[in-house]
Amino acid sequence: MPQTPEEESLGSLVAQASSQISTLVRSEIELAKAEFRFDAKRVGMAGGLFAAAAFMAHLCLILASFTIAFVLAQWLPYWAAFLIVTVFYLLAAGLLVFVGVRRLKGLAGMKRTAASLRGLKEIATPEDEAATLPATAPDGRPAARDREPVARDAT
Repeated sequence: MPQTPEEESLGSLVAQASSQISTLVRSEIELAKAEFRFDAKRVGMAGGLFAAAAFMAHLCLILASFTIAFVLAQWLPYWAAFLIVTVFYLLAAGLLVFVGVRRLKGLAGMKRTAASLRGLKEIATPEDEAATLPATAPDGRPAARDREPVARDAT
């Protein structure tokens, strides 16, 4: 015969709540995994499509470069026309590298994170760290919490 909630013991209520919470957490984890798998497949597919589009755009850039070189070849020798296109791309690449290096030099680092970690270290360590637990005992052996400190001679 099932007991009414008033008749159940506190221990059985806690056990039921614990079981239900554990089931809920497992269900939430499974839901998160399923959503992640679905999103990961979509992101993977989109990434592949972007890569294909970038490859095709690169091919178009190569063909456009040949077109420009052949148009310049109407007035110049072929070697000069292709040299002009090549030098243009080298200058463009050099400019992009220069801008990229300047951007990297402007990085400030992780100043806020480092300051936050220093603050946490100050909070976590006692004021007089040497007095609480020395790295070595006075006789040179490694210090241990369960061992009594060795008294030094006053001489």
